[in-house]
Amino acid sequence: MSTSTTNSASVAMTRQRAGRLAARSAQRRLDRENRRRANHVEHRSFGVNRRPGWPTYAILTAVVLISAYPLYFAFQLASSTAADIARNPIPPLFLQGHLVENIRRVLDSDIDFFAAFMNSVIVSTVVSLSVVFFSTLAGYSFSKLRFRGRDGLLTFVIATMAVPAQLGVVPLFIVMARLNWTGELVAVIVPGMVSAFGVFWMTQYIRDALPTELIEAARVDGATMFRTFWSVALPAARPAAAMLALFTFVGSWTNFFWPFIVLGAKNPTLPVALQLLQASYFKDYSLIMAGVVVATVPLLALFVLAGRHLVSGIMQGAVKG
Repeated sequence: MSTSTTNSASVAMTRQRAGRLAARSAQRRLDRENRRRANHVEHRSFGVNRRPGWPTYAILTAVVLISAYPLYFAFQLASSTAADIARNPIPPLFLQGHLVENIRRVLDSDIDFFAAFMNSVIVSTVVSLSVVFFSTLAGYSFSKLRFRGRDGLLTFVIATMAVPAQLGVVPLFIVMARLNWTGELVAVIVPGMVSAFGVFWMTQYIRDALPTELIEAARVDGATMFRTFWSVALPAARPAAAMLALFTFVGSWTNFFWPFIVLGAKNPTLPVALQLLQASYFKDYSLIMAGVVVATVPLLALFVLAGRHLVSGIMQGAVKG
């Protein structure tokens, strides 16, 4: 091979390599420019792709600490003694070593703690299930069925939320006394089997989450009205029903006013039983707060177990296909 041929090949190869290098350099410059523009847009916008900075995390951390401190304060008092609380109403930052002892005192006290605990479990579970079922049924009717007086009746149900519950205590107690239900758990369960807020909540959710075409398809296939509700509406409303069940359970578990009136000390729920820990002339706050801690632990466990599923269900229900 001649020298001229070799030089020509070398020149061509050099030009080819130079072209590839130039193309790679241009592509890198283009990528850098695109990244710069994307970062500029993310910093100027509030879109979902924008990464939060340290002020956001600082604010969230402060909110979490402020929200969790009352519960931690309860644990602090529950781990102290009555003498320590009398000397220093604000306990030390770290927990003391009397928490287990105070919990044992609560369990060994004059109140029947386990019976009160089971009463709360029964009342909260039954009330939650009934509120979810009847509220979903009413929400499906108000949002997807057409009947005379629908809007006026829904407005009346929502308007009942403005009436204080204390106004109905006296007539409700008279009804329970005539039914011989005073002192029985049914007197707490029946008045709470449906709520106006639950009806409003499920009506708004089903109206947007359940397409009317699915109901029409089920009716064309021969499904009855209740079958359509059970097989179509109820699965579609599951995320909102789960949230309603959780909040109803918490509200029923911590309810004190009506169970204290209608049940009394003979057959109490857990909040009423904890009130019985108070003596006539002396209040042992370490004993009372130990009972509060024991009553709060099931709710914390419920939120830990169900929180992730509830959030994922709400996100799935919020996304429209």
